[in-house]
Amino acid sequence: MTADLFGSDDVQPVCLAPGAMVLPRFALAEASALLAAIDRIASRAPFRHMETPGGFAMSAAMTNCGPLGWVSDRSGYRYQPDDPLTGEPWPVLPSQWSEFAQRAAAQAGFSGFAADACLVNRYQPGARMSLHQDRNEQDFSQPIVSVSLGLTVTFQFGGLRRADTPEKVILSHGDVVVWGGPSRLRYHGVLPLKPGYHPQAGGCRYNLTFRRAG
Repeated sequence: MTADLFGSDDVQPVCLAPGAMVLPRFALAEASALLAAIDRIASRAPFRHMETPGGFAMSAAMTNCGPLGWVSDRSGYRYQPDDPLTGEPWPVLPSQWSEFAQRAAAQAGFSGFAADACLVNRYQPGARMSLHQDRNEQDFSQPIVSVSLGLTVTFQFGGLRRADTPEKVILSHGDVVVWGGPSRLRYHGVLPLKPGYHPQAGGCRYNLTFRRAG
């Protein structure tokens, strides 16, 4: 059953599993600045629906910022320093974003996190992300920091096997999820986004995923 793990007045961190934590509304105070920066990044590296190795278009549009960006095409999944759409380096990772990701990681027990890649996903109604592991990074000792902005979504957090039944967690505007350590390679995904309207993000949900890729 889908569960809202924290009530409207509860801002205490919620443990999903060893090494995995939800930080309710951790990004709320900075949400407007984060959204404005997304617009600047997308003006240089436009959102696009990347192609999977199997030839399917991903339902969520995405772009990147930072020294490395995650890409997917018929050749596979990988990180690279340049945007294949423009041939230019990915936009600079804003220092405020790096500092924010470091604070969030530390709040979840991972000190010294220094992201060199930020994946920016834009979900419109119906877009989803199937269960998967984040395993294209070089150092699995570093956590993943994931920020939700805009429309509410149901996040799935599974086990170390694809067949493990995932827990379903409602994520709202400003919520942050951090996972690492024994949970670093857990399967996770997002159920199809339901239509709606958010005063700051319109009819979309944005997700910032900070990683140490290189």
